[in-house]
Amino acid sequence: MTGSRPSSGPRAAINRAALLRRVRGYFDRAGILEVDTPALSRYAVSDPQIESLAVDESAVSPGPLYLHTSPEFCMKRLLAAGYPDIFSICRVFRDGEAGRRHQPEFTMIEWYRRDFDLPGIIDDTLQLIVEALGPGAPSASATIVDYCEVLTQACAVDALQSPIEALADAAGADADLRAAIGDDRDAWLDLLLATRVIPTFAADRLTVVRHFPASQAALARLCPSDTRLADRFEVFHGHVELANGYVELTNADEQRERIRLDNENRRRHGQRVRPVDAGLLDALDDGLPDCAGVALGLERLQMVHDRTEDIRDVITFAFGDSE
Repeated sequence: MTGSRPSSGPRAAINRAALLRRVRGYFDRAGILEVDTPALSRYAVSDPQIESLAVDESAVSPGPLYLHTSPEFCMKRLLAAGYPDIFSICRVFRDGEAGRRHQPEFTMIEWYRRDFDLPGIIDDTLQLIVEALGPGAPSASATIVDYCEVLTQACAVDALQSPIEALADAAGADADLRAAIGDDRDAWLDLLLATRVIPTFAADRLTVVRHFPASQAALARLCPSDTRLADRFEVFHGHVELANGYVELTNADEQRERIRLDNENRRRHGQRVRPVDAGLLDALDDGLPDCAGVALGLERLQMVHDRTEDIRDVITFAFGDSE
């Protein structure tokens, strides 16, 4: 793109509008209520893998304000206040890479289903994706794999027990990479998943990876049958991640401890420590109902629909284009 021209043309906008109609149609038929949440907050997510964009100077706040990375915290407060199944379609913001698959501003579809277990929310997610993509969509009968099993198959390692040296060997890491990652087990697992596992997924179908290690639970509950694992899953089309979901953690004390550990990791790695969202913890104290939630990237979904490998082909003004 040069000058004042947008990144994508009218056809991409037409396809986006049709995707949104089908998404809302799916939720309407399921009786799921659309809700709106604020994009600006005094709090930020503590997850070391996600960086918030901050407004450091504001006339309305003595401290920094943050653009939300997800509507999750506010949506959980709604659920704790008695709302039924809910969904939101909103713009979210994440600091970091801008390129073929990432933008600092993008559209998230997020929804929560009360009393759904892991198989139920996985099936719900696959049905939504297939319906949203319309004619020519991949089958909802996706390949479903367990995180630990697929790591063993692709890399000959045990995700829960293999020593760091074995993970580094499986990644083919040189001395510089070993020094950079050190003993960060989850960083090595992330690298193996990205470079050794995901490239093996079939290009023309959906793949679900479920039961991530407990150390990567994020806001998911631990698996009732094996607390070394989390009731978390991700959905891929080919090599592109579309959705991340889990059966939600409802225990306020455990959530406080996870946030504390997140901020300790941030401090140790030189990242900014994030203020704790008291509203979320209060909602958990009040009683978050048993539920499962999913975050799905609309632009990633449209990339599949439009058969493009570049997210800028489905965004009207990609980051930097209007500067």
